[in-house]
Amino acid sequence: MTAYKKIDFENWERKDHFLYYTEKLKVGYSMTVSLDVTNIVNKCKENKIKFYPAFIYCVSSVINETYYMRLFKNSENELCYWDYVVPNYTIFHDDDKTFSDMWTDYSPDFKKFYNDMTEDIKKYSDKKGVKIKDNQPPNFYCISCVPWISFTGYCPYTAGGTPSLFPIITFGKYTNENNRISMPFNITISHAACDGYHTGKFFEDVQKKIDSFEP
Repeated sequence: MTAYKKIDFENWERKDHFLYYTEKLKVGYSMTVSLDVTNIVNKCKENKIKFYPAFIYCVSSVINETYYMRLFKNSENELCYWDYVVPNYTIFHDDDKTFSDMWTDYSPDFKKFYNDMTEDIKKYSDKKGVKIKDNQPPNFYCISCVPWISFTGYCPYTAGGTPSLFPIITFGKYTNENNRISMPFNITISHAACDGYHTGKFFEDVQKKIDSFEP
């Protein structure tokens, strides 16, 4: 069983906010920014590595440094956060234009994570269906790419559902203008987990991570 820690809910600074957004106004939100991906794109080209796993590594690193992006409730309905989370990402099947979900265990060591993820993609690339790798752990977050579109807004939702405490990340096609490369980057999450400050800090931290990326 993946390890986690319980939040001291009665003394938690976000207790009132969490209760309000889970009991009275069960709302989530979606926010899109334009990331400057110039450095990470260039580093990937220079080192002949793939952008997709490199970028997912950077996002996963930030999420795993940010406890409020790893919230969940255990079987006793206690608010907790995972010691770490793994990315649940998508791969595209060009032959029939469908996609599949899969996951790779997270490692803070870039080379290990990169090799594990590229091996997973290679191993499962010919398998079809929504879920193609068994035993997905409960400590996951969702991340996917829409590489055909450079969007300015994106808003996934579940009709009648409750917003997820874990983040749902979507990024799109990057574009080159004046020697700078930009890419749309979206997060959807429950307001109970994150306010605007936390989301802004998350965007800022992801930008710093990709600005300093070195394979």
